Amino acid sequence: MAYPTPTAATPMAFVAAIVEGYRRRGRSPAGALAAAQIAPARVTDVHDRITAAQMERISDHAMRELDDEALGWFERRLPWGSYGLLARASISAPTLGVALKRWCRHHGLLADDLALRLQGDGEHAEVALTERRDLGPLREFCQVSVLRNLLGVASWLIDSRIPLQAAAFAWPTPPHAEAYRVLFPAPARFDAPQTRLRFDARYLALPLRRDEQALNQMLQHALPLLVQPYRRDRLLVDRARRLLRTEPEHTHNAESLAARLHVSARTLHRQLQEQGHSLQALKDAVRRERATELLLRTRQPVKQVAQAAGFQSEKSFIRAFKGWTGQTPAAYRRQTPGYTEPD
Repeated sequence: MAYPTPTAATPMAFVAAIVEGYRRRGRSPAGALAAAQIAPARVTDVHDRITAAQMERISDHAMRELDDEALGWFERRLPWGSYGLLARASISAPTLGVALKRWCRHHGLLADDLALRLQGDGEHAEVALTERRDLGPLREFCQVSVLRNLLGVASWLIDSRIPLQAAAFAWPTPPHAEAYRVLFPAPARFDAPQTRLRFDARYLALPLRRDEQALNQMLQHALPLLVQPYRRDRLLVDRARRLLRTEPEHTHNAESLAARLHVSARTLHRQLQEQGHSLQALKDAVRRERATELLLRTRQPVKQVAQAAGFQSEKSFIRAFKGWTGQTPAAYRRQTPGYTEPD
């Protein structure tokens, strides 16, 4: 039986950063490179790539050999288990928002070379990173790793993917910019004033779904969280419903809705099914809710109500509405207490 060849998508620049971390500690990276089966001559090739599995192996070997989970980024070493302490301090939080605030605050206690801050305006949430010391050639790898670590643990805590709405990075566009589509799937901006990630603030209200026992098991194999994205999205139904309601003209079919949710149509159907929904049932529920609201609260003609609810024609709207309620939209509206026909 033939097995697919692993995709080599991780930039060699990240390996070069690990090698630089060894240099700063006065150590040889030969053992780490050998563990990941990376020839030393490849490290300087900016166009080269390695697989996620190779990245996990070299990172694991380097962290243990240097006894530094920060791989030389910071002035102070982060001994093996430091990020585990951050996770333990966050696991008892009631919601993701509280957990991330704890993570950001405690990260500053471990390393004051940079500061993490969670902020939001009620609709959007952002994790912003401020550099307090020039990180030099390790800047990109450090900030990418810190944010991937935070995002991976956050997703694990609520057992859900956290789709990003935007990402900004405080360094020039690198030769491997296409890798950011995998690391941070969102519209990306380089040469930004500050590194930050933005996502839907509703994820902050989700309760944690992990306990101490699950944490102990996760910490035995934590590195995959840095490179393997979560598939499940616990707010997908809510996000789909919101788009169907606010952008009916752009969400007529699965492909257009999936594109706005940054997933494939196949993934959209699968995840809705896993949560006990179908796209058609969701569309019907949103359309019925919107149509009923407009019929009862406005005096718009039925044709305009049909368009606002996402129907292509007044006839198809009347047919659907009769299927939902047993009445035409006009008859339903006439039964509303206090309603009078327009002059």
